[in-house]
Amino acid sequence: MKNYWSCSKVADWLRGTTKPFSGTSEEWDAWEQKAKIKKFRYWLAEEGLDYLQNFIYWPANRINDVRCYINNRWVSKSHALTSNLKRGSWYDYDTRLLNSVFDELVNFVEIELAWMHVICSEEDRKKYKTSWYRTFFRMGVWRSPQAGIAHLKWASDLKNDDDWADKNDPNYGQPTRQALAAQEIFKLYQWWKEERPKRPDPDDASGWSQYCEEKYNEAKANGDDCDFILNKIQNERSHELLDTYHKIENEQEEEDTSMLIRLIKCRQSLWT
Repeated sequence: MKNYWSCSKVADWLRGTTKPFSGTSEEWDAWEQKAKIKKFRYWLAEEGLDYLQNFIYWPANRINDVRCYINNRWVSKSHALTSNLKRGSWYDYDTRLLNSVFDELVNFVEIELAWMHVICSEEDRKKYKTSWYRTFFRMGVWRSPQAGIAHLKWASDLKNDDDWADKNDPNYGQPTRQALAAQEIFKLYQWWKEERPKRPDPDDASGWSQYCEEKYNEAKANGDDCDFILNKIQNERSHELLDTYHKIENEQEEEDTSMLIRLIKCRQSLWT
């Protein structure tokens, strides 16, 4: 059921007034007061048609309910947070928590926002090559990082202009709340997708891996067993290298926590 009959031309004829396509709250209030003068005709167009449409579409609506359940339960899994962590391996809760929320942020951008970007534009659907089954059956997962990013960039440029604010408003000409949220979402998305994977491994960046490998090769060349090699490394361990290792590791953990907090703070903007 794509259209409400109460918004059709037939409803306008029954009501005796044309329903606006859009308008401010004041404009809607003015229209409603005018339309309600003809009480029965207003009821017939606004409620009577809804009852009739719901009756006629009852079988189709129930089929659609089943489709939505199947899609939400087994395809998009909208009831849960999932991650791209390797299946079959053990991960502590802190790792699962970080990965699940940020992997779902990626899904939000590349699936939900991507679909929002193309849903009302035939041109964009062709440009980003939407899947036919997603369009026809409204089921399945269609992913497009390009469309999701395009939507965020569009939203990031929204300003408090004449449609949203008075010229005397101090926020006039400034980014809207939606724009600020989109900018933050894009930063978090980019950090998880591009910046974080490029972070150096603390073992390698601190020189600890190279140090251990040198000691291992040295002991192995002398014919020492594994226990001796381990004790040799532990006994000759460089406190300076370990301090550097822990410093890098702590900095990365603090960055993860900071970005996680930022994501939680923009939680109310993560919907479509």
